[in-house]
Amino acid sequence: MTVRKNQATLTADERRRFVAAVLELKRSGRYDAFVTTHNHFVMSDTDYGERTGHRSPSFLPWHRRFLLEFERALQSVDASVALPYWDWTADRTARSSLWAPDFLGGDGRSRDGRVTDGPFAAAAGNWQINVRVDGRTYLRRSLGAGGWGLPTRAEVESVLGIRTYDMAPWNSASDGFRNHLEGWRGVNLHNRVHVWVGGQMATGASPNDPVFWLHHAFVDKLWAQWQRRHPGSGYVPDGGTRDVVDLYETMKPWNDVRPADLLDHTPHYTFDTD
Repeated sequence: MTVRKNQATLTADERRRFVAAVLELKRSGRYDAFVTTHNHFVMSDTDYGERTGHRSPSFLPWHRRFLLEFERALQSVDASVALPYWDWTADRTARSSLWAPDFLGGDGRSRDGRVTDGPFAAAAGNWQINVRVDGRTYLRRSLGAGGWGLPTRAEVESVLGIRTYDMAPWNSASDGFRNHLEGWRGVNLHNRVHVWVGGQMATGASPNDPVFWLHHAFVDKLWAQWQRRHPGSGYVPDGGTRDVVDLYETMKPWNDVRPADLLDHTPHYTFDTD
């Protein structure tokens, strides 16, 4: 069984194996396919049209499947690798362990955001940005430069306390747990982290920064925590809702999975603190 661990508890060998598997997916071209998929859905998901990966109830199951696909790709390179998660309520600064030179590398330089250390820096020669929103081909970050701090544990607890999963109008104006976690309402959790990292993480091509996967693994963990706290509050809507994915409706771009199939993560993986 795959166990997703807090990145702060990874051994040196686990970090090395994760980085090596990510770099191999990049070298083979498989990594950029994930970036392309995510960017497509960010651009096409709108509040008043069809929406699947973002601004909609299926934000959480869609990303759960997306992460599963990526994790399986990593495991095709090295079966021992699992996706770690970044608990940004605890590891809250540019000095946190995930930004170390032997893991994800650190902040970008002030003049252009270019990451200059670690395995994903342009100088290392293994991480050209191919699916991009502008002409720059190097990984960029601006940790904390947007003026927003990372979410706190108290803010997370306030969102975990929301009993209803989602509600009309089923978009970025909705109340409910999903939209408060996604970050369009309330204390803003998921979206705020993207902005805090900056660079490619603040764009639709956010998986260009490998921290995307650690961030979303923690978002996924928070969904699992919410499900345990509110066992009587399930995924909605469950049928007949225009432009969004109902409980038993297939999610694009896959033709074999519905939100109903992804409500329980435990057949696929567990977390180290489940």
